[in-house]
Amino acid sequence: MTMCPRLFVDAIGKIMKCEIIWNSLSLDEWNERFQKLERSNFLQSYVYALGASRFYRQKVRWGLVLIDGKEAALLQLFEASFLFNVVHGVILDRGPLWFKGYGSAPHLQSFISEFQKLFPKRLGRKHRMLLEVEDGHAAQALIKQTGWKNNPNRSPYETYWLNLDQELDALRKNLDGKWRNALVKAEKQNVQIEWDDKGAYLPWLIKHYTLDKERRGYGGISPQFLDILAPFLIDHKNIVIGRVTADGEIMASVLFVLHGQSATYQIGVTTDEGRTVNAHHLLLWQGVNVLKDKGIKSFDLGGINDEDASSIKRFKKGLGGKPYRLVGHYY
Repeated sequence: MTMCPRLFVDAIGKIMKCEIIWNSLSLDEWNERFQKLERSNFLQSYVYALGASRFYRQKVRWGLVLIDGKEAALLQLFEASFLFNVVHGVILDRGPLWFKGYGSAPHLQSFISEFQKLFPKRLGRKHRMLLEVEDGHAAQALIKQTGWKNNPNRSPYETYWLNLDQELDALRKNLDGKWRNALVKAEKQNVQIEWDDKGAYLPWLIKHYTLDKERRGYGGISPQFLDILAPFLIDHKNIVIGRVTADGEIMASVLFVLHGQSATYQIGVTTDEGRTVNAHHLLLWQGVNVLKDKGIKSFDLGGINDEDASSIKRFKKGLGGKPYRLVGHYY
């Protein structure tokens, strides 16, 4: 167990002590705390770490962040090293995840200060940091003060978050008008909707996702990584796959990954026939029902951008979620 204390002064002049305790929690203890997070993301989940560490051959550290001795956040960190750590990479993707009552600017500043002390810049060490901090002038100024530099070659993560902790009638009312009309059309079609949480529908989805990704050239998780990740998702019951069929033919399919009280729309594929009947609208709407039944309260609709996936962005926007953009990549 490694504890790294550092003092910091908050906005009202109070001295705060920040500590990061590494690998001190059992898996059950980690999951218990992760489940308490009001909003989490897939990249900070234990299942993601299992797949990513194997695929990228990276070491994982699990950190518990303390502020004044009280548990304040969870942190999952990836490292890569060569030549006995002479070459060292430190990767923070969408963390830390703060517990209720924490995550203010002073907390974030104290965390960054402590993190820099643990992993100072030096010859041979590279940092890649994507903080789970919403974009804005204040956030940019705060991080700039720490000395971290923004990477202009990498676009910040953007998505829409859909609050599922409300009644279905309210969710349907908040749908964009055109989106709702497309859903009504889909609901009148002679199609079947099927759901799977054991991976039976995954081979078809990965195969057609791979072909669609190659043909259209959009970003997203690599099929090779997904192949390695899938068994962990299934074993830990963190997967939901939906599909629409008609006369025995699959018209569309989606994959959601679960993490704590939250879920993420990971991938989806629709055939030409599926687009004709708005099958994807039907899957996403019915998927909201399925996720609510599983106790999911926050739904990350997956990455969006205006460069190579503007139509996907419009589609996701139609669900009525709240736009969310991270502050950016830093090194």
